[in-house]
Amino acid sequence: MKAIDIDRAMEILRREFPRWSREKATVKMMMDVHRFDPYRHLIMTILSAQTRDDMTAPVARKLFQVAPTPEKLASMPLKEIEKIIRPLGFYRKKARYIKEAARMIVEEFGGKVPDDPRKLMRIPGVGRKVANVFLSHVYKKDVIGVDVHVHRISNRWNLVRTRTPEQTERELYKVLPRKYWRDYNLYVVALGQAVCGAKPKCYECPLREICPYEPKNLNGPQ
Repeated sequence: MKAIDIDRAMEILRREFPRWSREKATVKMMMDVHRFDPYRHLIMTILSAQTRDDMTAPVARKLFQVAPTPEKLASMPLKEIEKIIRPLGFYRKKARYIKEAARMIVEEFGGKVPDDPRKLMRIPGVGRKVANVFLSHVYKKDVIGVDVHVHRISNRWNLVRTRTPEQTERELYKVLPRKYWRDYNLYVVALGQAVCGAKPKCYECPLREICPYEPKNLNGPQ
């Protein structure tokens, strides 16, 4: 089956993205906290794992009030970090991760969050997807971040035929025009969160006329 017209799809997603108000509000809230500062952005990314962004942002804001620099976070007692981030899931593990991340930034990376994916992935809580999303958003690198949404939707669009996000990333580099690499995760994740989840709401999707996915769910909520 023919793949989606990716130029048309990205044009539509770019136009439609602002109307997903929840996502727009969440993105703004997260940006207000991390301000694209690499240290803050990285810590927020680790904290947000398996946690909604609208829960992460207020906790991160409170954390950065007492730990505005990696030096300060690295020197904080673990129990104090745990107390601040307790509202988040897996807070004990995340407290260890972000304290160690701060230590590595200070002691191993010269006080600067690295822009090398291999170095980033040495930091606890930073896998390949997290590293790529971070690099694209903060350092404006042309990389593709692949999570469950990007993996699922790329297959529904027949851009790839893969079984894992890692395979999807490799194949997308072959078929996706480079001009879309940086924004692909942002728009496709927004689409996945709004309408194209595990049970797609094709009846609401702005891409339904050009999407090759079958069978489409066009009958509305069941």
